[in-house]
Amino acid sequence: MHTVERLRSALPGAAMTLVLSRQMEDYWCELCRRHSFDSPRIVHGGATRSESVRNAVGAISDAPEVVLVHDGARPLVDAACVHAVMEAMADCDIDGAIPVVAVSDSLRRIHTDGGASDAVDRTMFRAVQTPQAFRYDKLSMAYAADGALDFSDDASLMEYCGYGKIVLTDGSSSNIKITNPADLAVAGCILAMQMQ
Repeated sequence: MHTVERLRSALPGAAMTLVLSRQMEDYWCELCRRHSFDSPRIVHGGATRSESVRNAVGAISDAPEVVLVHDGARPLVDAACVHAVMEAMADCDIDGAIPVVAVSDSLRRIHTDGGASDAVDRTMFRAVQTPQAFRYDKLSMAYAADGALDFSDDASLMEYCGYGKIVLTDGSSSNIKITNPADLAVAGCILAMQMQ
């Protein structure tokens, strides 16, 4: 609900589709009733992230010029991050725009032969976030062409399918992904600071 509200606030009037597993739909609808929350249209997800996004893209009927894909597990996305990818898409020569943040940890590359590793220059890397923005027609064709493959994000699929004009925009250190239980505590702290 936090995620949906933040996206609605950043892009008022934009059509939104929520991808849920069939098993979670009744629970979600009950939460919406309990909190008087207006749910976006629901599309059922698949066995993988790629399948879920493919289902959502395939359910779009009015073929917008640009579509954003956002992970519901990133509930602290801010309007600046959303606007940055949308503003980048004003350049008709690009295929997509993705928010990124600098990597603060030291990085090592693992070799496949015996577990050896070596240090890499972290200034040459960025951590990728969502929402990611793409030309709808190209994202739709990418999912239609390579439906069996699974990618960790949509920009990877787009590049794999030859749509490599992806620009990087400023992400946000608060746009964390809730993956582990400790992430909920971190998100709570960030939310409390944002509300001050």
